[in-house]
Amino acid sequence: MKDFTPVYVPVGVPTFHLESAQRQFELSAALLRAVDPRFAVPEKMLLSIDELRAFLDGVSPDLIVFQNLTFANAAYMSEVLRRFDCPLLLWTLREPVVDGGRLRLNSLTGAYSAANTLRAFSDRGFEYLFGSPEEQRSREAIEAVVRAASLKKEMRGLKMSAVGHTPQGFGFGRALDAELMDAFGVELEAIEARELIDKAKSFSDEDCAEYLEKTARATCGFDKTPERNRLDHARLLKAYGDYVREHHIGALASRCWPDFFTAFGTPVCTVLSMLNDEGVAAACEADVYGALSMWIGMKLSGEPVFFGDPVSLDEGENTITFWHCGAAACSLARRDTGAAVGVHPNRRIGPAMDFGCEAFPDATVFRIGREPDGYFRFFILEGEALDKPKQFIGTSVVVKTDNPAREVVEESVKAGFEPHFVVIRGRRAAALEALANMLGCEVCRY
Repeated sequence: MKDFTPVYVPVGVPTFHLESAQRQFELSAALLRAVDPRFAVPEKMLLSIDELRAFLDGVSPDLIVFQNLTFANAAYMSEVLRRFDCPLLLWTLREPVVDGGRLRLNSLTGAYSAANTLRAFSDRGFEYLFGSPEEQRSREAIEAVVRAASLKKEMRGLKMSAVGHTPQGFGFGRALDAELMDAFGVELEAIEARELIDKAKSFSDEDCAEYLEKTARATCGFDKTPERNRLDHARLLKAYGDYVREHHIGALASRCWPDFFTAFGTPVCTVLSMLNDEGVAAACEADVYGALSMWIGMKLSGEPVFFGDPVSLDEGENTITFWHCGAAACSLARRDTGAAVGVHPNRRIGPAMDFGCEAFPDATVFRIGREPDGYFRFFILEGEALDKPKQFIGTSVVVKTDNPAREVVEESVKAGFEPHFVVIRGRRAAALEALANMLGCEVCRY
């Protein structure tokens, strides 16, 4: 991916209090560079259309932070929109002094003028911030927008794979390659699960020795899995790993049941677990939009995320339990148990991961949902991942939600959301909302 380039566009006119404007310019530039040193910043305030044009001639932005240092008419925003079609943050400054004297900046009126013009350009979406560069809230808002814009660009370089088809009744995870490219800029290729199974069968024990050792080091109790299943797991891990590397796959959605039990005799669960720890977002049940949700969560947090079903509601604790058969990344496991290995809860064949996830005080539950009409929406929920042991055979995490858990469940079921969700470490709602707006997706905040 080419380097991400955010650009600061501080505009104004020389008839306002330039000493105040200069002070805000210097503070704003310092804040933006602290958030991301790649920010392109002009040497001075842009106090005329000619100065604005000269600066814009030398930049190629992936994000524009457009700030009214003072009031500026709509021509300034029009000049920006005429040249560029990229995410934009409109930033309004507080009036520095209210003392019955001169209006020093009038930044807010400038924001209304700029936003009115933005609306006229095909109702182009934008983010908005009101606040001084010295406020923590301003920094957090800018960080979220920068992260979202950077992720939007990075997504255009993402190549995903659908490994096999979704099982009957799981069609919510299917994706069309053209639709995925149009909505998210993501390339999708497909391969039959049978091809990877056949590839795995062709490997010798010696071919897969390093993969066997890698899983043994990352897990607890792998040695209790029957030898045949351990060796077949290693074969499968090599087949998936080779495929991912050779095809430059960043995220994949893999078919799992029944094929890997009936045609191979060993589940793919722990293979997906290992891939997640290697930075490849790997979802089971061939859920492509689930895998894309995982990839976004991994990029925002810098670590693996949990993928699973909401299976239990406890109004007394105000919690929702998310669970799945056993493909969670080993690094998510509780420290007291480690990444324990067991068997698949329904087929009773291993290896499959079998542990509760460690607690983290800030958590975000997320899902890219697809509406029947083809439009997309973001499910976003924040809370806390509690210190809870494994809830059922498989892997699980218990999330205490900020809002009433029962209402979250009732409203999201009625809204028809898909049954797979991602649990991300940290509070990521602001960045996810910004990303949804940049992609033209509906935000569903619970």
